[in-house]
Amino acid sequence: MVLYLGSLTVLLVSSFWSVDSFTGNLVHQPTLANYKTLLTTPVYWHVAIRTVGIAVAVTVIDAVLALPLAFVMAKVVRSRRVRYALVVAVTMPLWAGYLVKAYSWQVVLTRGGALDWAVRPLGLHGPGLGLVATTLTLAYLWFPYMVLPIFAGLERLPDSLLDAAADLGARPGRTARSVVLPLVFPALVAGSIFTFALTMGDYIVVQIVGGSSQMFGNIVYDNIGVAGNLPFAAAAAMFPILVVVAYLLAVRRSGALDNL
Repeated sequence: MVLYLGSLTVLLVSSFWSVDSFTGNLVHQPTLANYKTLLTTPVYWHVAIRTVGIAVAVTVIDAVLALPLAFVMAKVVRSRRVRYALVVAVTMPLWAGYLVKAYSWQVVLTRGGALDWAVRPLGLHGPGLGLVATTLTLAYLWFPYMVLPIFAGLERLPDSLLDAAADLGARPGRTARSVVLPLVFPALVAGSIFTFALTMGDYIVVQIVGGSSQMFGNIVYDNIGVAGNLPFAAAAAMFPILVVVAYLLAVRRSGALDNL
């Protein structure tokens, strides 16, 4: 914890430094120039909004897909052996390399790729590389992190509650809304923390399948590597950190984390 918080403190302090344009050396005099540039340059606002939008979309997609799958795994499948075989199947993509999976999705989604070939007889074509491809790829990458917490939450849900709802005449949809969702909401929030935070910090997938689009992590990466402006990269890195912290504070105020 000391190392983690210490590194964040160093990151924050260095974000107020600057780089000498002539020598390229760090100037250790405090300045707000980096933050002023981030706040007054429209392109950074556009990238920030795009990044948050992708993070929200990935979280929503994963939640919509994970809820029914986790429910089937936890409540429909009665065989414990089959149930945990499904858990292994869900986690199996985590065993493959990150870059392997990202480049696989590039092959699938690019124009003339596998998806185009599959839907061509229907007169359709795939989305190509861009924001849609980035969102789908990230949703695939982080999907296990959403399924597993929801599955664990549903496993703790007593079957007697579902039986009682059915005995009282509740249809499956009403049972899902009034019984399952309120009780599994903390687990859903736990999964969303993973998908939202991981998406906010990603910068590799968008370079592979994003076409000309960028996420905020690319601004940090470019200023570390190409531009060599470490103080500006540190200032840019504070944005995803602050967004994730704000999300955690909002979740905490909702009381969802208290019920995990």
